[in-house]
Amino acid sequence: MSVYDRYVLPHVLHLACGLKAFRHQRQLVVPAASGRTLEVGAGSGLNLPYYRPGQLSELILLEPEEGMRVKLRKATRDFPIPVEMLGLRGEEIPLADHSVDTVVITYTMCTIPDLPTALAQMRRVLKPGGRMLFSEHGAAPDVSVGNWQERINPTWKKLAGGCNLNRRIDEEIRNAGFHLEKLETGYIPGPRPWTYNYWGVATPGQ
Repeated sequence: MSVYDRYVLPHVLHLACGLKAFRHQRQLVVPAASGRTLEVGAGSGLNLPYYRPGQLSELILLEPEEGMRVKLRKATRDFPIPVEMLGLRGEEIPLADHSVDTVVITYTMCTIPDLPTALAQMRRVLKPGGRMLFSEHGAAPDVSVGNWQERINPTWKKLAGGCNLNRRIDEEIRNAGFHLEKLETGYIPGPRPWTYNYWGVATPGQ
């Protein structure tokens, strides 16, 4: 891991993902978490203010990057219920089948190297009737914006820790066997190649 990835990138991502527009998106999905909850790609803990601890029986935070876990440990110190932290990737969720009520994933599907495997893992650990709450940026439907996303993506991916601008998030979720119970899409404030968002609720398919 380079010096940039270890010491600089976590601070850059914390600032970028904490912008007002992204905070608003988190607030649309995270408060619905309940029961035993797994957050995949917890980053620096930007979702923590939006959980409702009274609705949670347990909170498990999965975050593979040590630089982010340093920030995450600080963010969880005053959280009102115990938190378990796992330093693993989304492709390696070490939980039993059908053992989680809620999966939360925000601004992480863009970065996971093997997203189909990670989504299959999330589906595996969800209980029947469980829910995946998500908010993510991705491929825009407008041809001109989409062309810019394709053009920028190779360079952006190197600078932003593997983040992809051009993933079709709804298709990725459906292809993993989820049912999209609720899906909303649209641009949030900011440059269009970075700000087309998908958010909603998915449930494990049959």
